[in-house]
Amino acid sequence: MNMFSIITFILVVIAVGLYAYLRSRKINTKNADGYFMGGRSLTGFTIASTIIMTNLSTEQIVGQNGQSYVAGMEVMAWEVTAAIAIVLLALVFLPRYFRYGVDTISDFIEMRFDSFTKRLVSLLFIFTYVVSFLPVVLYSGALVFNKIFDISGLLNISNMTAIVLISTVIGIIGILYLFIGGLSLSAHSDSIYGIGLAVAGLAIPVLGLVLLGDGHLLQGFDKIIQDTPEKLNSLGAIDSDIVPWPTLFFGMFFNNLFFWCTNQMIVQKALAGKNLKEAQKGTLYVGVFKIFSGLFLVFPGVLAFNLLGSKIKNPDNAYPLLVSELLPQWGYGLFGAVIFGAILSSFVGSLNSTATLFSLDFYKSVINKNASNKQVSRVGRLVTILVGIIVVIIAPMISLFPQGLYAVVQEFNGVYNMPLLILVLVGFFVKRTSSLGAKVMFISHIIMYALSKVLLTDIHYLYVLSLLFFIDLIIISIFNKYKPSNEFDFNVNYAKVDITPWKYRYILGGIIVLIVILSYLFFSPIGIAGGIL
Repeated sequence: MNMFSIITFILVVIAVGLYAYLRSRKINTKNADGYFMGGRSLTGFTIASTIIMTNLSTEQIVGQNGQSYVAGMEVMAWEVTAAIAIVLLALVFLPRYFRYGVDTISDFIEMRFDSFTKRLVSLLFIFTYVVSFLPVVLYSGALVFNKIFDISGLLNISNMTAIVLISTVIGIIGILYLFIGGLSLSAHSDSIYGIGLAVAGLAIPVLGLVLLGDGHLLQGFDKIIQDTPEKLNSLGAIDSDIVPWPTLFFGMFFNNLFFWCTNQMIVQKALAGKNLKEAQKGTLYVGVFKIFSGLFLVFPGVLAFNLLGSKIKNPDNAYPLLVSELLPQWGYGLFGAVIFGAILSSFVGSLNSTATLFSLDFYKSVINKNASNKQVSRVGRLVTILVGIIVVIIAPMISLFPQGLYAVVQEFNGVYNMPLLILVLVGFFVKRTSSLGAKVMFISHIIMYALSKVLLTDIHYLYVLSLLFFIDLIIISIFNKYKPSNEFDFNVNYAKVDITPWKYRYILGGIIVLIVILSYLFFSPIGIAGGIL
């Protein structure tokens, strides 16, 4: 790492931060709406950028490429099939969220069930963000930084000490970022970092294919088809440790619906849109992006297998080592700034959602019901600092999980993802609901999921989620029928902004679904994985 790279890195980070600050200055972050929801001012492109960057961090870049190094293109299920869930977010979920005027997913749960269930959902969100998602974001970010820039060698310290140091620095900058400008500042910086990530991310597979093909990109791709066609198969075996193909229609689909349609840190960005039209445009743009994101979130792992082979002992090192092999010296600073932006965006996005949930669902509704908007915003800032410190401490412990970074987060979500998804779906389509049924379903799910971790250790957790979804649905359906406690008028309109839908939503949504299907045909035994194309 040379001085030019360091200067480039610092200049890019400062420039993006300054741009975002100037764009977000008009938003009053001293009130709750401005701090947590960006003043409901975001447009389609900004919404798409901030959702993409909140979702795409090194936790995915490192984790998914590590998995594909081992298992091949079946890992793309996490990316490509997500596009279908995103289409449903735009067409089914967002119109209802906007109509009912909610700021958090748990607001809607309270509207359809009761305040206890609302706080249980909020608590589980906060717990999983603090214990699982945020630490993984910091740890994986520190891992990539250390591999690319060799911080441990530069400072003559151990790898673990370097990871602790880098995690701390990123955590502090992220806290300051959010403290100063709230959601709006991070959203505007994401619009720049998003473009950078797309360009830099795609540059790695292109450079890798050129190197593999001795200067010819297509020859490099052809070499992968000839040497490792099994790595290009998107359909995992029934007993696969990554994504068994039957789960694509059940556990994986349900998990995608949870993450993209009911996960606070994703949905909050869309709810910050200036109207429903912009929110639908933004989310559908994300759907288009997700179809092709496998090119730099999954395919580089296959490239690393072909280029580096046995050099890689830990799969999570596949992407960092590939980058070190391919990136020209002058590009280190730019690539580092993009990776920094990805880490910062995910960290800030989920930290903001954690502060939002605590401030609105606990402080405002339980601790101080008469709190002013300014007081709620102030508490949000204090929570931001406290949670940030806790996460920085937890982050290095992620190295103790040998099954891989991405698996840590996905399995952790299983604690509450299916019951939350079912509560939202039932809330959308069932007129009479049972608050008792919601509690019984939630508690029974947590018990069953915990037991599955002990008794069904040989069964993939996506199979477990496939079954639990239907068990949870049966439980709440019985209570809704025989012990209803609430009745809802679906015609109510509590919208805070214009809810006129985007006129091209069905056309773009249909195109996205079609491309998803074609992608699976391409990366399959009847496509390039079978040598037919």
